Amino acid sequence: MTALPAHEQEFVALTAEFVDRRVRPRVAEFEAEDRYPEDFIEEMKALGLFGLLVPEEHGGNGVSTACFARITEELARGWMSLAGAIGGHSVISSLLATAGTDEQRARYLPRMATGEVRATMALTEPGGGSDLQAMRTHAVRTEGGGWAVTGSKTWISNAQHSQLIGLLCRTDRDAVPPHTGMSVLLVEPGEGLEISAKIPKLGYRGVEACELTFDGMPAPDDAVLGGEPGRGWVQMMRGLEVGRVQVAARAVGVAQAALAAATRYAQERESFGVPIWKHQSVGNLLADMATKVQAARLLTADAAGKLDGGARADMEAGMAKLFASEAAMQVALDAMRVHGGYGYSEEFDVERYFRDAPLMILGEGTNEIQRTVIAAQWIARHPL
Repeated sequence: MTALPAHEQEFVALTAEFVDRRVRPRVAEFEAEDRYPEDFIEEMKALGLFGLLVPEEHGGNGVSTACFARITEELARGWMSLAGAIGGHSVISSLLATAGTDEQRARYLPRMATGEVRATMALTEPGGGSDLQAMRTHAVRTEGGGWAVTGSKTWISNAQHSQLIGLLCRTDRDAVPPHTGMSVLLVEPGEGLEISAKIPKLGYRGVEACELTFDGMPAPDDAVLGGEPGRGWVQMMRGLEVGRVQVAARAVGVAQAALAAATRYAQERESFGVPIWKHQSVGNLLADMATKVQAARLLTADAAGKLDGGARADMEAGMAKLFASEAAMQVALDAMRVHGGYGYSEEFDVERYFRDAPLMILGEGTNEIQRTVIAAQWIARHPL
C-alpha cells in the first residue's frame, strides 16, 4: 500500500481526531433518536470534507482517491452514517469534475466544495433494484425547451438535505440497447418532485433514505451532464467505481471499529483466571478478524490506486466492495461473539456495527451483482 503524501496524511489524521474527539462520544444520542447529525455536518463542512473530490481550482481539496478512501474509513470508524453523508455527494463531485461542462463545473463545484450545495445520486428504482437497464424513469423534451422528468427512485440517501440530484434516467426510450439512451440529469429539488418521509432502516441511522417521485418535473436544457444526451450510462458506471471504493472504505471503517472494540474487551475481560484472548477460541477470532480487516484495507487501496492512475477499475472496485463488505459483516458478528451476552446490548457499540454492516453488502450494487461484474471482467482480461 503506497504511502500518502504528507499533506494527505495530515488530512486523514485531522479526520481521525475529529472522529475521536467529537463523534464517538455522541453517536449514541443520534442513534437512539435516528436524528440527522446537523452539528457534525457543519463541522465536516468546516473541515473541507465535502470538497474532497472537488478540484482545487474550484475551491476543493482535490485529494487522491486513496486519501478519499482513508478519510471515509476514519469517518465510518466513528459512525458509518457520516461516511454516507458524503458518499453520493462525492460521486457527483467526481462526475462533474471529469464529465461536466465548464459551465456546470463553475455553477456547482465551488458551492459543493463548501457544502453549501450538497448532492446525492438517484439510480435505484422500486421495481428495478440493481437492474439499472430496466429503469423506467424518463425525461422528454418539452415544447418550450428543456425536459420533463417522470418516474420514481428509491433508497436515495440524503434526499431531504440535498440541493442537487444526479439523476440517471432515459432520455431516449427507443434506444437499443437501452443504456445508450440514458443520461445523467443535474436537477434541483422543486416543483414536480415529491420527496417521501425517510424509510425506516435497521441501521445507517441519522442519515435519511427516501423515495423520489418525479411528476413531469421540469429541468433545463443544460441539465444534461456533459451537455450531450445518451452518455449517462458510461458516466455513471465510471462514477460507481468511485462509489464502490467509498462503500468498501466504509466497510473497512466499520470492521476496524468492531475489531478495536473486541481487542479491547478481550484484554479487559477475564474468565478462568486469564484474559479471554488467551483462550484459543477467542484468540482465533481476533486473528481472523485482524487478517480480514487488513486484507479489506489493501484491496480498497489497490482499487483506489487504479483510479488514481486513470485506469479502468470496475473489477478492482467490485472486488474491494465485495470482500470488504462481507468481511465487515463477519467481523461485526465475531466482535459480538467476543463480547458474549454484552455484544447483544445497546450499551456496547458492537451491536451498532452489526446493524450497520449489511448496508455495504446491499448498497451500491448488491454483492451478487459485484460477482457478475468481477467474473465478466476477469474473463475479458483473460481470454483463451
